[in-house]
Amino acid sequence: MDDRLLKPINEVSYLTAENAWRYRAILRYFYNQHEKMHHFLYPEEVFSYLRQFDAFSEYTEEMLESDLNQLVKWKNLFARQETSNVKTIEEFKKKRFRYQCSPYTVEIERMVMTLENMTEGFGGSLEKTLFDRLYESLRKLAEAAEQVHPAGLTDEQWHRMWSDVFDYFKKIVHNSTDYIAYVSSENIEDRMMTEAFLTYKDHFTQYLRDFIISLQQTSLQIETVIQELGPEKIQLAATHEARYQLSIPRLDQKELSETELINTEIERWNGLRDWFLGKDGNMSELVQLQNKTNETIRRMTRFVQRLGERHQHFRSRKKDYLHLADWFARMQDVKEAHRLSSLVFGVIHTKHIFAGEKRTENIYSDVWDEEPSEMVIKPRVRQYREKTKPTAIQDFNLEKMSALNDYMDQKEAEQRMINQYIHENSIVFSRLPVIEPPVRKTLLSWVGKAMARQDRTVKVDSGRVVKVVLIDNQTIHLKSKDGTLAMPNFEIQFLQDQ
Repeated sequence: MDDRLLKPINEVSYLTAENAWRYRAILRYFYNQHEKMHHFLYPEEVFSYLRQFDAFSEYTEEMLESDLNQLVKWKNLFARQETSNVKTIEEFKKKRFRYQCSPYTVEIERMVMTLENMTEGFGGSLEKTLFDRLYESLRKLAEAAEQVHPAGLTDEQWHRMWSDVFDYFKKIVHNSTDYIAYVSSENIEDRMMTEAFLTYKDHFTQYLRDFIISLQQTSLQIETVIQELGPEKIQLAATHEARYQLSIPRLDQKELSETELINTEIERWNGLRDWFLGKDGNMSELVQLQNKTNETIRRMTRFVQRLGERHQHFRSRKKDYLHLADWFARMQDVKEAHRLSSLVFGVIHTKHIFAGEKRTENIYSDVWDEEPSEMVIKPRVRQYREKTKPTAIQDFNLEKMSALNDYMDQKEAEQRMINQYIHENSIVFSRLPVIEPPVRKTLLSWVGKAMARQDRTVKVDSGRVVKVVLIDNQTIHLKSKDGTLAMPNFEIQFLQDQ
């Protein structure tokens, strides 16, 4: 396993950090300027750009300096001190920097922009011409390898043929994989079950069938060319590709030897070969792609059939019944009419056989060895009612009286507790001490009933008439043994019986 796979990538930290919105805005500006061939930026330019937006209205130069330093630590930016236009020692001490985004940042921003423009589902396509273009590229590579003096071609010409092969192969793999995943997703299957899918089914099916036909016509030719390209020819092509890569000057990358580059290109070719021909007797990815495409066509056909059955279910069958009635009317023999009826309507008098539970676990026991089961058949008439045995009527008067007495005792106890808080024929909530929960529930129920009436007056269970008055707009706290309630400053006044 490559050691780089086990190391964290600090360059992507800015996407999920605490101030990610600031870091992302800064690096997106660096990326856009990089695409315009403006590679080095001064902090003043970045600050002037950010202050154009409302989200950065309170953004300061100190905050920008802190963000730039953090991005330099994450290796998203390269800082270079500007010394060309320094006029005084004081300016040199201030260390005026200009910044450049790193290659990692450029690739990360490209990926993020691709993700931002993606839809919820998979993309991809099934381009039938890609196989033709791949076949032409492989054929050119095979013809170049079979020349008497293949060394007459330059490394750049070999690179062009080699890169064309893998560019088309990469497009085939990515586009086909994404598209098959798209048509196999749950959202697309749900849409296929709708009637709107009937409008696109012909175009959809034709698109898949054209791809299958092109795949079948070209795949055998591609497999033949791949088999003709033996190890010696691939070694020759990989050698020219490695020499071309070494001819490109790169100062900031680790230089690989020619042997390492050749082995890398041969591994790429082996991956392409296994995709089309399979490996160790296993099914190739090409065959699996063909099977999945055929399965997609079959699944779409089943969906269309179900939709057709759904339409057929709601269609009027009046004409069908008239045709059957005319058919029966022309019958001369009743036996033929019975045969036709059995074919159209099925068996009329079906007998159902019922048996009780098996009484033995012996698997060799036959049905006739078991005792017969008895079943009581109920008459199939509307007036039939099952006989029921009369039952005695129970007297619950004592229980009712006991429950009523308990309820009255409870209400009298609550009323006695409420009477303790009545002062001058009224209850002011702001003056109440810590009260019991039942008292609080009773008082609040009175308030609720009174506030539902226009005159704020209601008759309570005890028979007294109370009126709820809002003293002022202050908020008071009603304390109880199970908590404190914030409420308006109400007063309950007891009126004469009305």
